[in-house]
Amino acid sequence: MGTRAHPEVSVARQSPQRPDADEPELDDTASTAADEVGADRPAADRALWDEVRIDPVEIALPAGTGFTLRAYRSARELTPTDVAERDQDDPFLARRQVVETEDDEEVVILDEEFAALSAEEDDEDGKTDGERRRAKADADAEEAEEADDEKDEADEDEDAAGDEEVPVFLTHKGRLLLFKTPESLVTFIRSGAPTDLSQLDSWNELSERLEPADVAPLDEDTYELDLVVENLRGGHDAWDPALLIEAGEIARDLAYALRLPAVLDMLSAGSSLDDLDEALRASVNGGVGGFLGRRRLKKIGAQTASLGWRTIVGKISAVVDWRD
Repeated sequence: MGTRAHPEVSVARQSPQRPDADEPELDDTASTAADEVGADRPAADRALWDEVRIDPVEIALPAGTGFTLRAYRSARELTPTDVAERDQDDPFLARRQVVETEDDEEVVILDEEFAALSAEEDDEDGKTDGERRRAKADADAEEAEEADDEKDEADEDEDAAGDEEVPVFLTHKGRLLLFKTPESLVTFIRSGAPTDLSQLDSWNELSERLEPADVAPLDEDTYELDLVVENLRGGHDAWDPALLIEAGEIARDLAYALRLPAVLDMLSAGSSLDDLDEALRASVNGGVGGFLGRRRLKKIGAQTASLGWRTIVGKISAVVDWRD
C-alpha cells in the first residue's frame, strides 16, 4: 500500500493500434537511418537523480499529461501532506466530519439517587471495605499490566511502520502538482515555492542543479491512467497487463501520499481490484502459475473493474493542481 511492496513485472506493452493507411512505409534505408538517429541521441543523465534520490514522473490523466516528482523515504522521516484545506473544499467530506464529531461526543449525567443506590448495593455484597480495596487494587494492577503490553505492541508496530519506505510526491496542501512542460516544472522548483518535497535533505541540491533536459522520466516512471478504463472496457482479451499493473502501483502511491483513504480501500488486499492486480501479475508468468492467473482473470467482471477504476481515476484527478 503506497510502498514498493509489489514485485516488478516486466511485460512488453503493446502500443494502441492506430490507422496508418495514409502514412508512407519506410524503406530499409530510412528505417536504418531512423535507428541511427535514435542511437546517437544522448540519454538523459541520471547522475543527479541518483544522488538526490528523487525521480521525475510522467502521469497521463483524462485532462492531460504532466510531469511531477516522486521519492521514497522511511515514514519516520516524512511529515504527511496537510489536507485540511482540501477537505474544507469538499462539502460532503466536511459534513461527514461534523457528524462524526457529534457522534463521538459523550454526555455523562450524574444521578445522585442512582449513585446512592449503587453504594447501598455495594454495602450489601457481604464484603468488607478492606476486601473491596484489595480487589480493586488487583483489578487496577491487571489493567495496568495489560495496558503496558498493548503499548509495547503498539510501539513495535510503530517502529516497523517507521522503517517502511513510503512515497512522497511534489504535493502541497493535499494536491498533486502536475506540470505540462519540463521547463515549467524546473521554474517552479527554482522559485522556492512551498511543497512537501522541500522537507527532503536533498531538495536544495536538486533546486540548484536541475535543468529542463534532466526531466526525462524512465519508462517505468511513465504511467497512463487515461487509458485504464477504456482498456478494461475492451474485455478480457484486450486487457494490457503492464498498463493495468503499473496503474495500480502509481494509484497506490498517490493514494498514500495524497491521503485518499477511499482509493486505498478500493485497492487494499482482498478487494476486487486487488484480485485483478494479483491475477494480472500471475498471468504474465509462464507455466502453471500463468495458466491459473489467466483463468482467474476470466472470472473478473470487466464492467465492475472498469467502474472501479473510473472512480479511482476520478478521485485522483480531483486533487490535481495543473500548472503550465
